[in-house]
Amino acid sequence: MTSPKDEIARNAAENTAALNPLLGGFNRQELLGAVAMMLRSTMTNPVTTARMVSKITSENTEIILGKSKREADKKDRRFKDPAWEHNPFYKRGMQSYLATQEHLHNWVNEIQMGELEQARAKFVMGMITDAIAPTNTLVGNPAAAKRVVDSGGLSLLKGMKNLYEDLTKNGGLPAQVDKRPFKVGENLAISKGQVVWKNEMLELIQYAPLTEKVHKTPILIIPPQINKFYAMDLTPMTSMVQFLLAMEQQTFVISWRNPTKKHKDWGLGDYIDSLIQASEVVRKITKSPKLNVSGACSGGITTATFASLLAAAGDKRINSLTFMVCVLNPQRDDSDIGQIVSDGSLEIARKYSKSRGILKGDDLARMFAWMRPNDLIWNYVVNNYLMGEDPPPYDVLFWNNDTTNLPAALHSDYLDVALNQPFDNPGKVEVAGHMADLSKVTADAFVVAGVTDHITPWKACYRTPALLGSKNVEFILSSSGHLQSLINPPGNPKAKYFRGKEIKPTADEWAASAEEQSGSWWPLWGQWLKERSGPLKAAPKELGNEAFPPIYAAPGRYVFND
Repeated sequence: MTSPKDEIARNAAENTAALNPLLGGFNRQELLGAVAMMLRSTMTNPVTTARMVSKITSENTEIILGKSKREADKKDRRFKDPAWEHNPFYKRGMQSYLATQEHLHNWVNEIQMGELEQARAKFVMGMITDAIAPTNTLVGNPAAAKRVVDSGGLSLLKGMKNLYEDLTKNGGLPAQVDKRPFKVGENLAISKGQVVWKNEMLELIQYAPLTEKVHKTPILIIPPQINKFYAMDLTPMTSMVQFLLAMEQQTFVISWRNPTKKHKDWGLGDYIDSLIQASEVVRKITKSPKLNVSGACSGGITTATFASLLAAAGDKRINSLTFMVCVLNPQRDDSDIGQIVSDGSLEIARKYSKSRGILKGDDLARMFAWMRPNDLIWNYVVNNYLMGEDPPPYDVLFWNNDTTNLPAALHSDYLDVALNQPFDNPGKVEVAGHMADLSKVTADAFVVAGVTDHITPWKACYRTPALLGSKNVEFILSSSGHLQSLINPPGNPKAKYFRGKEIKPTADEWAASAEEQSGSWWPLWGQWLKERSGPLKAAPKELGNEAFPPIYAAPGRYVFND
């Protein structure tokens, strides 16, 4: 049986921060405008408002008299304690909250306003009703009240200590993870390797082979710029790097530098230029004219731009492409994020980061937390403050909280992807110094998405095959969320994925024909790569070569914000 702390950690891990280009348009002022509009609606729609108040009053009367049959959703983790069902005080408090929540949301649905304004109003109302849940208070939370008694009040003292530390050291948000057990290079990111080339923007890591022979064609992994690379090498048991090495792959990974204000002008074109240089180094070290390339999340956008530019130049160095949890042409109706942003809010976000030089990783993490407040804020308010517990020590959350910044120019370029849709308009929109056109990219492709991924929803990821000129595309749907779909090593008895026999015109058609497969999708991908990695040869005894000797050991220095 899993503990509540383990459950909190798993739920938070399903909501790890990542860059959806539309997230940059999350604008506080416009959300405050939605609150003002709702307040005005109490005056301009008095009949609708009066009807809502009457329903709340009527149902609360039934609740007080003990006549209500309202129950919490079985999936609502907040109301799992038996007291919510058996204690009259707590039961009535829960029923009153759920009734008020439902009627407030119905009221927002009935208010006459534009589609964008209503989406924002729904989002704000969701934040409000999540915040006023009785579980977020000591009086209204039976488990927390019991903990006070059982601990003789010590839980309150510990909660106050945790609150003080979060106010002074964590920007006012509750800490999501106990960072003390983890150290990069000691128990995280410990695969043996060497940085064999670097410039101001990136370090190129070559990992030491684990097998006597390796495939001729290497693989280059391009991580997102908004996160550090070691999600691919988290622990030995969950390391994608270790898996690839065991599959006889010559494995190279990019480690991006965490930019500061002085790097504000680093744009997508600069990142692509660095990738071209790094890929040339990989080719010279391995003596392979071809390489397989993999990109995840926003790193997939970078990978697509890299592949498009090479194709436009007639450069055939890319042998195959893997896109993981990546949306190349984000649409407004893909997610909650997209539904509350406008072209205007995207431009405001652009000006904001430009004025500061960077979009801070901490700011992005805070922004993201408020997109999923129950999992990323209120769960921890209860755990850290009301229960007086330390947050869980969880490697995924440690990585997630090891934030990086985005240069203003790169942030602007990602916003342009959302606004101009270059990959949906082949040959018509300039990106990184060329007219983007993925239809000219003909390398075989492997695309992975996550069933419960709300950052890069799977149906949006499914649009990628249609953008490519590839005749051979494999689409896999993993059974997890954004990051957990990737950190999915063999051995998990609960793991499963869905695989279709062919790419269908729509995501729904593909899903109807897809078959469920037990286990991790990694072995399928590993075999797919092996078939595209050329013949085996003796593994190199030394990393790098005479022209590109090792500089220092993995995980390098940029991962430490050097």
